[in-house]
Amino acid sequence: MKAIFDNVSYDCSKTVTKTYSTSFSLATKMLSKSIRQDIYNIYGFVRFADEIVDSFHDFNKKELFEKFEQDLEHSLTNKISLNPILNAFQHTFHQYNIDKGLVDSFMNSMRMDLHKSKYLTEEEYKAYIYGSADVVGLMCLKVFVKGNNDKYNELKDTAMSLGSAFQKVNFLRDLKADYDDLNRTYFPNTDLTKLDETSKHEIINDIEKDFAKGLEGIKKLPMEAKFGVFMAYRYYRQLLKKLKRTPALDIKNSRIRVPNYKKIELLTRSYVKFQLNLL
Repeated sequence: MKAIFDNVSYDCSKTVTKTYSTSFSLATKMLSKSIRQDIYNIYGFVRFADEIVDSFHDFNKKELFEKFEQDLEHSLTNKISLNPILNAFQHTFHQYNIDKGLVDSFMNSMRMDLHKSKYLTEEEYKAYIYGSADVVGLMCLKVFVKGNNDKYNELKDTAMSLGSAFQKVNFLRDLKADYDDLNRTYFPNTDLTKLDETSKHEIINDIEKDFAKGLEGIKKLPMEAKFGVFMAYRYYRQLLKKLKRTPALDIKNSRIRVPNYKKIELLTRSYVKFQLNLL
């Protein structure tokens, strides 16, 4: 029965989320059960595509990516895939009528990571962030509003800002790994070897603006999604605070993280704010 295979596929997406990101997994657990699995399904899809271009150095990444893309197209057309991650994603894609353009933009940004190492202009930088992060936020938003197009259009801009903030924090946190392991730099007009406090604070101020706009959208989310997204927001805000306090030299030479005990503390405080309607 296909239902059995579908359930196996959903379990795979959940396992991918829990294995690759404890913070995202924790935030997803805070979502209503009615939408939780669909967020796992989206995360599994984007995680696998990202892993191909970022991690599989001993293999032909271009070939793997093209095969993954072909399988993706087949799954969306035929509503089934023997790749359980894609089989789970196609269910969510069709269930919420996700715009195919969002998927295409995401894959385009992932493809850029196969060959592009520097983003020299603001236009290139924004285009990459839109495809790698903003559209993922929009896919999730479709689930959060349960396909309601009016609500989706109302919150679209704020969801993109939140996605941008998350991605820019990732860029700043992973500066060293991206440069040393992947020979990539995403911030335009920023030389990693010359990153100073002025450059760092310019980046952080830009992220703060995205967070402020994103928070306005969180406040308007349906109850099923609000706490989980707020938890993710709080986690990334904590990361940004640590980056703000960390000297530029240390950011260039290490990876900043939030320890597990701090994540639990964030969860507790976020829950109190949520319960007291302090959002």
